[in-house]
Amino acid sequence: MQLDQIAAGPLTIEIFILSLIFVFLVLSAQYESFVDPLIVLLAVPAALLGALVFINLRHWPIPFLFDKTLSQDIYAQVGYVMLIGLASKSAILIVEFANQQLREGATVVQAAMRAAQTRLRPILMTSIAFVIAVTPLVFASGAGEASRHSLGTVVFGGMLVSTVLNLGITPVLYVIVKSFELRGKNRNGRAGTDGHADIVETTPQPSGV
Repeated sequence: MQLDQIAAGPLTIEIFILSLIFVFLVLSAQYESFVDPLIVLLAVPAALLGALVFINLRHWPIPFLFDKTLSQDIYAQVGYVMLIGLASKSAILIVEFANQQLREGATVVQAAMRAAQTRLRPILMTSIAFVIAVTPLVFASGAGEASRHSLGTVVFGGMLVSTVLNLGITPVLYVIVKSFELRGKNRNGRAGTDGHADIVETTPQPSGV
């Protein structure tokens, strides 16, 4: 079993990257944009940070050394892939509501603030419920406890940290990224309007009848 895990180590990174690409493409098709999925997937690093911190905290007396053997077993790897969807869930709620506010005429900052305030309760309720549900895996005992500890700790720590951080980070990222997108659209719109105006001005007028 250990030999299989070592042999499959490089494949884990490839699987994780492919999972990110797949989620990005699915969200791009749903939003019909490449910008909104980028904002959503920026929530994943916070989840991975929480997972690595908590999985290393389990291994006293030398926590925070980030020993590769502590965080690369097959169950932890499954947890990392799960965190892509779990961490993106909260960001999707914020981005979707903020886009609705933009379409209704709000500014980018107003849309982000309203989304963070309105979606705070649903995000906390779903995240807390999930964290409580996986808590027995973190403190499991008996046969197979090592695998449960590994998977449960990764998901528990990732969701806990991502929920806290992304509630503050995602709205800020939305304002920054969306502002650049809107500026680009405005510039392209003005360029197209100016070009059309030049064509109209150079069009010869018909002679009088």
